[in-house]
Amino acid sequence: MNFQWYPGHMTKAKRAMQEDIKLIDVVIELVDARIPYSSKNPDIDELAKNKARIILLNKYDLADPTHTKEWKTWYEEKGYFVALVNSKRGTGVKAVHEVIKEACKEKIERDRRRGILNRPVRAMIVGIPNVGKSTFINSFAGKACTKTGNKPGVTKGKQWIRLNKSVELLDTPGILWPKFEDQRVGLRLALIGSIKDEILNITELSFELIKFLRDNYKNVLEKFYEIEYYENEIDTLTAIAKKRSCIQKGNELDFDKAAGILMDDFKSGRLGEITLELPEEEE
Repeated sequence: MNFQWYPGHMTKAKRAMQEDIKLIDVVIELVDARIPYSSKNPDIDELAKNKARIILLNKYDLADPTHTKEWKTWYEEKGYFVALVNSKRGTGVKAVHEVIKEACKEKIERDRRRGILNRPVRAMIVGIPNVGKSTFINSFAGKACTKTGNKPGVTKGKQWIRLNKSVELLDTPGILWPKFEDQRVGLRLALIGSIKDEILNITELSFELIKFLRDNYKNVLEKFYEIEYYENEIDTLTAIAKKRSCIQKGNELDFDKAAGILMDDFKSGRLGEITLELPEEEE
């Protein structure tokens, strides 16, 4: 399978981010804890050059805890400030305030020395599609958030969200990058739902997931679906289709329906805590 998805609006969004970055003190990038490397946009590194950087490992409740710790250490060793969050439930979100303070410590002290005591930290929130950015902002800001209006030099219509006296957030659209040099990255993005399902072959995608789970999370499918172990992906999906009564006209098995069920069970975490990539693979 070949994976590529870069609609035109993403180019426009990236251009707007390049204009806004001069106003920013810290860039907060959300990545999916199941694929902390593949869900990190490489274009952000150039965009956010010389800015404080925070990585939030979102949806960590869906990822393998052992590997999540490894990824946290891996990014910290590369100079990022890192926190684990579950935006949907709000777990770990409050702690991000302290991470922002730590990441912007030099900037805050520099302002203090200059007699600037009340200028808030300005943070840009970035992330690929479907990484949970909007959910994080809603959870982070809470009901008390107020929009602070347009900022000088910012594209007309841009709104900032004031969290409190010390932090303001600038939201940005979810963007990918123009070309996946490594198709494994595209595959992993497809598996977590960051590439539109409409352009994917769901059955072939499910075969890739079955193959990965068979090699790395032994018997997880057999236990969850209560099926026998099979050596190949087609027989495994056939067993899932039979178990879940995925039947179409003519009493034929509906493989697309079975594949959709499998993908939903993975994305929702019903299959368990699963991580699709390891730090040592990316060195």
